[in-house]
Amino acid sequence: MTSTPLLFQPIELRGLRARNRCVLSPMCQYSAKDGFVNDWHLVHLGKFAQGGAGIVFTEATAVEAIGRITHGDIGIWSDDHVPGLARIAAFVKSQGALPAIQLAHAGRKASMQRPWYGNAALTAADHARGDEPWPVVAPSSIALEAGWLTPHALTREDIRELKEAWRAAAVRALGAGFEVVEMHSAHGYLSHEFLSPLTNKRSDEYGGSRENRMRFTLEIAETVRAVWPEDKPMFVRVSSVDGVEGGWAIEDTVALARELKARGVDVIDCSSGGIAGPATAAGVKRAPGFQVPFAAQLRRETGVKTMAVGLILDGSQAESILQAGEADLIAIGREALYDPNWFLHAEAALGATGEFESWPQQYGWWLTRRAKGMAKKA
Repeated sequence: MTSTPLLFQPIELRGLRARNRCVLSPMCQYSAKDGFVNDWHLVHLGKFAQGGAGIVFTEATAVEAIGRITHGDIGIWSDDHVPGLARIAAFVKSQGALPAIQLAHAGRKASMQRPWYGNAALTAADHARGDEPWPVVAPSSIALEAGWLTPHALTREDIRELKEAWRAAAVRALGAGFEVVEMHSAHGYLSHEFLSPLTNKRSDEYGGSRENRMRFTLEIAETVRAVWPEDKPMFVRVSSVDGVEGGWAIEDTVALARELKARGVDVIDCSSGGIAGPATAAGVKRAPGFQVPFAAQLRRETGVKTMAVGLILDGSQAESILQAGEADLIAIGREALYDPNWFLHAEAALGATGEFESWPQQYGWWLTRRAKGMAKKA
């Protein structure tokens, strides 16, 4: 009998055990109202837990109202948001997956269009449908592009208030039943804006040198880790490179990862790009597994666990990444939208189980019998 593929071996993360190395990546749905989740989010996330993922992440969840990317983003800036999120976390857990939440603040990329309306700055057409702009913030008063809102440059007092918003959000996430927390520090959003010299032109202790530009991210990580239980893991998503001349580079991310690890961060989620435009991978050429080398380098040079993400298309590709020691976890995004049972299909394709052995019994019972009937007819 062949050994179980690494992709479908359990992994220990602090006091938790994920049933496999497969993660449903955070993916915004732009379908909330006033930050509240609804049945769409329950079904959207629940089906990936049914589909075999080991960890299921919510989309970027705003720690304050002005930190939403769009009017359709979900939030956790008030206690009123907790019951809906708790319903999702409980269902995901009931299906054998670890419920995870990504906490986020969009910074200068906040108050923009939902992607199907243009994925750009809000226009009069958006205002007419009720999507009015709100003030945005950033480390420096630099608009994303011409025609976008010019952000308010955060003061030290603003930063202190933001730290409290992140702390309160983490406490609410814990109360909602989430087992894993991720801090979003990628894709040109607020934490990434502090890191990149392209967007951080401050002259105080939060700007200038790389050490200073990392300060905001490290302080937020410390704030979240301080209230997140010792037996529960914390992830940080980074843009490993800006992909723009003069921007944040992989050497910077290595330095950041060392500091995050020292502060109790367990996994670095290795994405890229997003600093210079609305796209999440601006300036970075896309190809299957295009971000895997970033995860491999961070893992090799810092010893921190890493999660690979980005055009990982099938189980064999995912397994080869793990076997090569390039990452510890594999995050699947749009491939899971295309096939919500990607994880179960990969498990069977790699020979980890029988074809329907790991499926929810409500499905597996029927599918096994159908397969037997079709085999007899053949």
